[in-house]
Amino acid sequence: MAFAVVAIAVQRNLFAVVILSGIYSFLMATVLVALDAVDVAMTEASVGAGISTVLLLGALYLCGGEEAKPMWRVGLPLLLAVVTGGVLVYGTLGLPAFSDPEAPIHQHVAKRYIEEGERETGVPNIVTAVLASYRGYDTLGETMVVFTAGVGVIALLRRRRRPRGEGK
Repeated sequence: MAFAVVAIAVQRNLFAVVILSGIYSFLMATVLVALDAVDVAMTEASVGAGISTVLLLGALYLCGGEEAKPMWRVGLPLLLAVVTGGVLVYGTLGLPAFSDPEAPIHQHVAKRYIEEGERETGVPNIVTAVLASYRGYDTLGETMVVFTAGVGVIALLRRRRRPRGEGK
């Protein structure tokens, strides 16, 4: 994944950037499967690698495939990215270890979902109970965001046909 990111950063050909981004999304989906987050992996593969790649290829068809020369130096954006990355890494230092059974989420929320989920929701599958019942509004909101983004992209990329006789 790191090689894909570096290759994306140095590319000037936007077609190569789109293809490398799709490859990165597939690699990320593989990592998510290894972490037992199959539902998130399927979403990453379909949205990140599938729909995004198709929409970006469509945009390239309409706009052209070469990146414009930057109008500013890359030092400030690079410094900002490094500082942001450092702050994010610093923020993770206080988190519990991965899969720590004593982590707060395993003491309260997960325990309640497992013990009371079927009785409270009437759904025997715990993942479905969490996504459709406990986090129903959140899931609805995520669906609306993806739908709105799709409609926005379609509205931006569609071409209008002008009636005959109108100037170009």
